[in-house]
Amino acid sequence: MSHQIITDLNTRYTAKKYDATKRITPADMDVIKEAIRLSASSINSQPWKFIVIESDEAKQRFHDTFANMHQFNQPHAKEASHTVLFAYNPRYNKDAYKKVVDVEVTSGHLPADMYNNMLNGAYGFAEANTDESGFNGEWTKAQTYIALGNTLHTLARLGIDSTPMEGVDSKLIGEVFKDELDGYVCDVALAMGYRLADGDYNYGLPKSRLAAQDVITVL
Repeated sequence: MSHQIITDLNTRYTAKKYDATKRITPADMDVIKEAIRLSASSINSQPWKFIVIESDEAKQRFHDTFANMHQFNQPHAKEASHTVLFAYNPRYNKDAYKKVVDVEVTSGHLPADMYNNMLNGAYGFAEANTDESGFNGEWTKAQTYIALGNTLHTLARLGIDSTPMEGVDSKLIGEVFKDELDGYVCDVALAMGYRLADGDYNYGLPKSRLAAQDVITVL
């Protein structure tokens, strides 16, 4: 199939070794950050924070979070150009959603007279995913994966390599980045940069996916 989207997705792969001397340009980082911000989410909830690790000091802090587990991902902390921590609010509430609806109105997206309908109506979906203690982290965590997928395709279009990492220590990240996360939880991170030439065993291998007829049903 000849299409730029398919080319992007066939080109994208999970990088295993980065060239620490190569950096993503500020202009490309601006595009990446804006693409992340524009990601879709259920009821436009945006129950997330994205911590961009760029400086050597921040990379060292992230490197330190691999002290107890998942050391196979630890080299990416310093060798990748940047890493993004995808964090979610485990107790998303109506006050958080009110900020979203306020922006809906001020941006011109939502008529002012529809404010209460949006606030009280759409929020019902969040309530349906919230338990008696106020926890709705399973629902808000799912939203971060929408943003992750959007970012992966953005990077592929820019010709930037990446490594999605669920192999991170959420507890230790929560301690080391406590101030930045402010109660949000990070269960997945995304390393970004440029593969090490002749050093990445995963580069250039044939794409391995199940056949379309095994995963797609057309009715």
